[in-house]
Amino acid sequence: MASDHYFTAAPASPENLRTIRVNLAGRDLELTTAGGVFSPDRLDVGTSVLFANMPPLPPGGDFLDLGCGWGPISLTMALSAPHATIWAVDVNERALDLTRRNAAKLGLTNVNAVLPEDVPDDVRFRTIRSNPPIRIGKEALHGMLERWIPRLDERSDAWMVVQRNLGSDSLQRWMATTFGAGYSVQRAATGKGFRVLKVRRHGTPPTEPIDMPA
Repeated sequence: MASDHYFTAAPASPENLRTIRVNLAGRDLELTTAGGVFSPDRLDVGTSVLFANMPPLPPGGDFLDLGCGWGPISLTMALSAPHATIWAVDVNERALDLTRRNAAKLGLTNVNAVLPEDVPDDVRFRTIRSNPPIRIGKEALHGMLERWIPRLDERSDAWMVVQRNLGSDSLQRWMATTFGAGYSVQRAATGKGFRVLKVRRHGTPPTEPIDMPA
């Protein structure tokens, strides 16, 4: 039906479970996907660009995958940082179920696939990695980022991939204006028609340069 999108809470389209082969965190894996979620047949190009251009993860802490889909970003973070707690957030119940299935299949116990309201209010994130749902519309996207970006821990980063022709540059400008003092926003990389945007939350007080001995 026309209103059934990957950001629909309960997709009405047939589930149509399928198995795909992907490489995540340097491992060849067989994972489960389904209709009614984002990019069910392959690892999408944007997420591949994000993986190719983001830095190593912190060794531990709480990490956020915003708009997890069937779980490629969450699973990659869980495999790469086994001591971290991964919050895989989505409004699509089918996507959350797939992420849970795939985490269980890989024996990952550090993935929490939950609705946004089920993340405890006191959790602060050492990093956010996301291929955000741009097609939900500008107002909803802005509201989502205004909710989650301020929950970055101090001296921590969010890394997001956004297609250039879907407004990555205007989103970068909006974030720089919206979050303002205490944050910096930059384009970290460009590839295959996508931008990788980095949002840094600075410390309080701001980190001072280190004086090196002569």
